[in-house]
Amino acid sequence: MEYILFIHNNVTSQTHDQEWEDFFVEAQASGIFLGGSEIGKRIQLGQNDVPDITQTIGGFMRFDAPSIDHITALLEKHPVLIHGGTLELCEMPKS
Repeated sequence: MEYILFIHNNVTSQTHDQEWEDFFVEAQASGIFLGGSEIGKRIQLGQNDVPDITQTIGGFMRFDAPSIDHITALLEKHPVLIHGGTLELCEMPKS
């Protein structure tokens, strides 16, 4: 099953570059990490106004794993989680 992880901008202490580098090395070695990105400038399309998610979401990651447990074990080492922030993991069912 594929999953998308939303990374919230709500850490309680500063993350460090080395923590990110170490995490990405481990994520890539896991074989379940499909990539991700920081989230940049936002534009809104359509007529109905919606909240700006870039105020609370700073990035995303994608995973493909046989069970969610494989991902949550890896995410215990995620810098945002270590520094008191929130990660939001969502299933991406095939439709």
